[in-house]
Amino acid sequence: MQTHFTADRLAVSATLRDADAILRKCVHCGFCTATCPTFVLRGDELDSPRGRIYLIKSMLERDAPATETEVTHLDRCLTCLSCMTTCPSGVDYGHLVEIGREHVERTYRRPLPDRWMRRALVWLLPHGGRFRAVMRLAGAVRPLGLAVSRLLPLAVRRRAEAALRAVPPVLPPVTSGNRPGVFPADPGAGDRPRLRVGLHVGCVQPVLAPQINDAIIRLLTRLGCEVVVTAGVGCCGAVAQHTGDSGGGLSAARANVAAWEAERQARGLEAIVVSASGCGSMVKDYGHLLKDDPQLAASAAGVAALACDVTELVARLHALMPLPPPVTDLSGLRVAYHAACSLQHGQKLRDQPKAVLALAGITPLEPRDPHLCCGSAGTYSLLQPDLSQQLQERKVATLEALTPQVITGGNIGCLTHIGAVAPVPVVHTAQLLDWAWGGPPPLS
Repeated sequence: MQTHFTADRLAVSATLRDADAILRKCVHCGFCTATCPTFVLRGDELDSPRGRIYLIKSMLERDAPATETEVTHLDRCLTCLSCMTTCPSGVDYGHLVEIGREHVERTYRRPLPDRWMRRALVWLLPHGGRFRAVMRLAGAVRPLGLAVSRLLPLAVRRRAEAALRAVPPVLPPVTSGNRPGVFPADPGAGDRPRLRVGLHVGCVQPVLAPQINDAIIRLLTRLGCEVVVTAGVGCCGAVAQHTGDSGGGLSAARANVAAWEAERQARGLEAIVVSASGCGSMVKDYGHLLKDDPQLAASAAGVAALACDVTELVARLHALMPLPPPVTDLSGLRVAYHAACSLQHGQKLRDQPKAVLALAGITPLEPRDPHLCCGSAGTYSLLQPDLSQQLQERKVATLEALTPQVITGGNIGCLTHIGAVAPVPVVHTAQLLDWAWGGPPPLS
């Protein structure tokens, strides 16, 4: 794609140089449209990656405030990155759309309800204490809130209803596995290789599903790892980054890199398991995000290289020494596997999670159109509730068609979104692996 940025503008802006390099890779082929969830739903070229690339190019070349049309179509993007899996030219759409969103937030004044909603999400979700307190309050007033929301304007009402419906009736208690601490390897691991592993517990997951991190700790310590939940590590920064607040995203990244680097220097880390794949995609991108930071660039690249999904680490442990036979026979369990976009497209892990489930004696069943997003996409289910619900219904229908006894996946957002309407239990892949190797059943 030909671009028209002046040499003077390119000389003073590293961001613009990045955008120019990405745009020039696009050859207009349109392969991306067939695998884009919003284009599949709407059939509008501007709701496809190719259309959005043109919109971003226009915004940046004009060096003018974004228009309402441009904002509307960029906001509808899930950032699922299915287009990047499909693209034969290697267009880095993920980073390009973040550049576009940053331009939008800098130049476009959103309607007041939209501004409030976005600021509330960035203020709330990355902070576990705030999130827990608000969830408890929302749970108490949920019936009244749903009734009052009917009096609101339609656009505001749909978002309010989506937020209230996402509130669980009861929050589970916080467990030790979701607080800073060191969890030594199980003596029963025998002569298995000993690895010292960091665990990123996340910000939303300890509130909504702390049992996931508990399962990961039990599984990894049983397989010979010492697991460390490092103090000072918090939100990965994805919520801010993907809503156009690159400053907030970079601040979170810097804090986490500093904390993990201090841990690595003091006592060593051989891997950092990120329990939610959406967070994992972000942490694996720290090297790119902080490449121009003179103090942290090298450390950020090191952290990004250590970051892995739990299934990646289990596969690595199996390669070092074959895993012991599963303790619990799960071969008769019908398990539908949902491939989170952040795992299959963001981290390019499509077959490994299924291969690790197979090591546990499970034959994962894959639905039709596994490449399409479930509609969760971080804050998308709250900011674009109508499109999100359509994708949710489509995904759950394809999973139900497999007649599973349980649905599994690797991202808390997907699990919560699918679990809200699925007729069977929805659990993290690590919970099934933990169960197979001696942990408690996660299906109660």
